[in-house]
Amino acid sequence: MPKKPSLPKLPEAEALLRTLVAAMKPHAGPAMALVGIHTGGVWLAERLHAALGLSVPLGSIDVSFHRDDYASKGLRRGAKGSSIPFDVAAAEIVIVDDVLNTGRTIRAAMNELYDYGRPARIDLAVLVDRGGRELPICARYCAHTLAQALPAAQELVLARAGDDVSSPLSLMLKDRHDA
Repeated sequence: MPKKPSLPKLPEAEALLRTLVAAMKPHAGPAMALVGIHTGGVWLAERLHAALGLSVPLGSIDVSFHRDDYASKGLRRGAKGSSIPFDVAAAEIVIVDDVLNTGRTIRAAMNELYDYGRPARIDLAVLVDRGGRELPICARYCAHTLAQALPAAQELVLARAGDDVSSPLSLMLKDRHDA
């Protein structure tokens, strides 16, 4: 009987968040604006915004209408609206997401941002890079890169223990139903 592959040991999300804050802090100036991608990226952006003491209001983005699979899969269940409460034109924006995989979600987020204006700069902050890139996208701020890419049939999901911004975060491995 074939041996089932062992699951990778997942890093602790709260420790990774502290690592991400430390990496971003030297670059966090008065012009830095965070935009979290729904849903895990928004949770991270809320925590980063507070930890970095940023003054530009926090933005959130839903990439549903800019996904390259929108025509074939339609609108995803639970789509949320985007909220960018600052002028995107000439802004220094850091897109925040929980997990970087193929790069397609980040491409969609950049397309959505350009609907609001042309930023001076866009950087990317992620908790985990799981590998599997299909587009030439790289995070400037990354707390952890998995040593081995996860199979396409698995997804790495950020979970939050409660509804409060300070609720503990954790990472979970789940089987994908659309792989």
